[in-house]
Amino acid sequence: MYATLIVVAVLWGSATGLLLPRAAYRLSVEPEAAYRDSCEAGHPITGPAKGWLGKAGCATCAAAGVVPDRDGRTDSVATASPGRSPEHGEAGEAALPSNASHPPEPVLRGARYAPSVPVVLVTALVCGALAAATGPRPELAVWLLLAPFAVLLALVDRNVHRLPDHLTLPLAAASAALLGIATLLPDAGGSWPTALLGGLALGACYFVLFLINPNGMGFGDVKLALSLGVVLGWYGWLLLFVGAFAGFLFGSLYGLGLMALRRANRKSAIPFGPFMIAGALVGVALGGLAA
Repeated sequence: MYATLIVVAVLWGSATGLLLPRAAYRLSVEPEAAYRDSCEAGHPITGPAKGWLGKAGCATCAAAGVVPDRDGRTDSVATASPGRSPEHGEAGEAALPSNASHPPEPVLRGARYAPSVPVVLVTALVCGALAAATGPRPELAVWLLLAPFAVLLALVDRNVHRLPDHLTLPLAAASAALLGIATLLPDAGGSWPTALLGGLALGACYFVLFLINPNGMGFGDVKLALSLGVVLGWYGWLLLFVGAFAGFLFGSLYGLGLMALRRANRKSAIPFGPFMIAGALVGVALGGLAA
């Protein structure tokens, strides 16, 4: 039973991980910019839920032999055949969509509309670890539902140093509501009132840090802290402290590593969301094992 639960969680993580690169690509935009609705070459992104669901990768680009490089620029790996119409490009040039008057601008580094094996592996590993630590308790269903969104937030923050309100605020509400349902079921391993207080407490702490140093702490981090505080608070105040401290520790070690490699200085900005999420994962795993 226990091994089966872990296998199911890993399969769930793998399946949801396949869907994350598309959403991460679309969400990885600068503040105030519209979410992307086309691939790097300008072809519209279509599919279920207005194009938000589905594997990443443009079928039109694949058919034309157009592939993005690491910086999001497009290039063609195949030459046009004689007699091809002008809208498909001249021989040896990358095909552009018929409505494009000039080549599309490159997307930000890291934001590519393409499948990602590492994302699938990370999401599967996270879900498997949560299942192994939590076991067959009702809150595991909550962790598995929230985990893909946490990975998605980490991806977007890594790409553009931004945590969209369209994810952080609903995630906080969903965390509280789902754990409220879990606490009504037998064998629940945590406390819902403490989870709600934990969300308020961690959100307040991050808000104070934001007021003290707005250049070092983004307001998106404050909103993310609400949901992470709820999740960590489920297992008690000690695990809330452990998870929050682990996030700061991971972020500090990463920053020190960049400085040691001379790739950053003390004023360089780093995406803190992934480290907050990693710290919360540690706290939840320890809480699940101790419950």
